[in-house]
This record gives sequence, C-alpha cells and structure tokens, in this order.
Amino acid sequence: MSSSTDFRVGLIGYGPAGAVFHAPLIAAARGLRLNTIVTANPQRRQQALEDHPGVLVETDSAKLFERAGELDLVVVATPNSTHDALASAALEAGLPVVVDKPLTPTAERGRALIEQARRRGLLLSVFQNRRWDNDVLTVSRLLDEGRLGDVHRFESRFQRWVPTPKDTWRDRGAPGEGGGVLYDLGSHLVDQALRLFGPVRSVYAELDERRPGVEVDDDSFLALTHLNGVRSHLWMSKLAAQSGPRFRVLGNRAAYTKHGFDPQEAALRSGRRPGESGWGVESEQQWGRLGDGEHDRAIPTENGCYPAFYEALARALRDGTAPPVDPTEVVTGLEIIEAARKSSAEAAVVTLAPETATPR
Repeated sequence: MSSSTDFRVGLIGYGPAGAVFHAPLIAAARGLRLNTIVTANPQRRQQALEDHPGVLVETDSAKLFERAGELDLVVVATPNSTHDALASAALEAGLPVVVDKPLTPTAERGRALIEQARRRGLLLSVFQNRRWDNDVLTVSRLLDEGRLGDVHRFESRFQRWVPTPKDTWRDRGAPGEGGGVLYDLGSHLVDQALRLFGPVRSVYAELDERRPGVEVDDDSFLALTHLNGVRSHLWMSKLAAQSGPRFRVLGNRAAYTKHGFDPQEAALRSGRRPGESGWGVESEQQWGRLGDGEHDRAIPTENGCYPAFYEALARALRDGTAPPVDPTEVVTGLEIIEAARKSSAEAAVVTLAPETATPR
C-alpha cells in the first residue's frame, strides 16, 4: 500500500461501465484513490485525462500489471467475455480484484476464479451496484417491517426502448461473449430477487431475439420459484416502448407498486457526483404506493446509495472484513442464468441442483 492512507486503484476499461459508474464512485470513496486507467481508445484516453487530472492512463493492461507493486486494487470494467482473463491476471499479479457484473460468462469459470482468489489469499468481489438501488432498499425495509405480510409474488422489470440494435458486443456479439439482456439486465434482476427472497429451486424462461441482426436475447422473461414459495417474475427487454412497474410485490397484508428507476444512474451520466446535496434522493412524485384494497398511500423511497459498495470495499481492504458482494452469491446467479438458457432452449422448467438451491 502507498504511504498515504488511500488504497491505489487501477481501473481497466473506460467505456460506460468504467467512465460512468466505477471511476466517479472510486474517486468519491474515502480510503480509495484512482491511480491508473487502462483504455486503448484514443478518445476515451483523452476523456479520462480530462475527467481525472493526475491519473495515469495506460493503453494495455499488461503495462498495468507490470506496475502491480504500485497498486492495491484492480477494477475490471471491460466487455463481459474478458472479465475472467483480466481478473485472473490481476490475481496472479498479487492484486485484489473487483469485477463488473457479470463476474464471468459461466458459473464454472466463476468458481475457478473464486478458487484462484482463495489460493492467493486475495479479495475478489463483484460490482452488483443495484443492490443499493432505492427501490430494492425500500422493499427490503417493507419486508423487515412486516408491512406486506407473507409475500407470494414478486414482479421486477428492467425494460428499455432501443428498437435499433447498436453495433456493439452487447447486441451483435456471439452468444459466448456474454451479451444480451439476460446477462446485462438479468444479472441485476436475478441478484435482487435472490437477495430479497432467498434461494431458488426451479427456473422457467423465455429468451427471444426480436430485433433484426441481433444474435443474443433482447426480450426475455424468467419465472423463479424460491424455496420459501415466493414466485419471482422478471422481465428484461430493449423493445419496451412502455414499461410496466419497476416492482410489484404482492403479500397477504398489502401490495407495493413502484414505477421508474433509481435516479443515481441518470445523475452519474449527467456529470453529478456522489457527495453532492440530494444524492440518491427521489422526488415525492416517484414514490411507490402501498395498499391493501381499501387503503392506498405513497411510501417514502429509501435513498439509493451506490457509494456504499466502494466504501465497504475500502473497509474490507483495510480491516479484512467481508467484501461488499460475496462472489459465491454471484455464481449462484450465474447458475440461474444458465438454467434459464436451458429452460428456454427446451421449453421446460429446470429444477436446480440441491447445492444451488441451498443457502451457502
């Protein structure tokens, strides 16, 4: 570690994930200091220098690993197909690693990466930032308070309107590259369902390629049956000109319905930074509603808090505490995604293996 109190961070990738999410959140986190950004794109190199004066910019990750002794953490924010190779190289260089979601394209490769980190005695975590979305935090609060009663159905949507495919790996890459809405958006929805309602015993899925020219799913649906009996219905799409509720949670005492997205992503894209007044605060007009058939009222939304991830990461590096996201939980999500692909291909419900459906 450096002579200062801050851990020095190398960020690989300065596309939307690196530039919009990781770099600003790292820069705002107490105990972390953005030291190096890796990007081969000339425009992104210039943008990185303008966004973060004084930060080193490398064109190749190999150059970053040659300077491993000058760093304390590596963050991988590159295309999905490169996650495990870059994370593995960082671990071999003796550096703790944060990987943007999904951890790897397959559960098997994820387990191998976890084992490598264990052998090296190094921290490995995954940037599942939407655990700190305002709507997830609000539902978690309502569950803790018992205001919904026993939940029997959870509906979750992450839908966008992008009728013309973009010329990127997310829309036009080969299926093995980890593109498509199941990996991109479903990684969040599955993770949130697991966090709120626990292990899953069976999966049914419909994965479709609707837009001309795409080779990966762009309009998909998952039905998860949790061990506790809750059924999660998850929709993800790039062809939703009108979206349904972000969340609808049905219990035997009340239901909660929430529209709209957490404002943090839009704030980051507009150039706002964590720590500014009103960060993560949602307007009253966007609050969800809690009702029981006779009474219905707006419920204040919890403040979203993406900065919590890197604040907890800094504590884990400093104190040896658990990372903010356990990678074994993420591998469970990858197993559900793989079961969804199998379900869609076979038009059948897939029952998960006992080790997947059992809390770890």
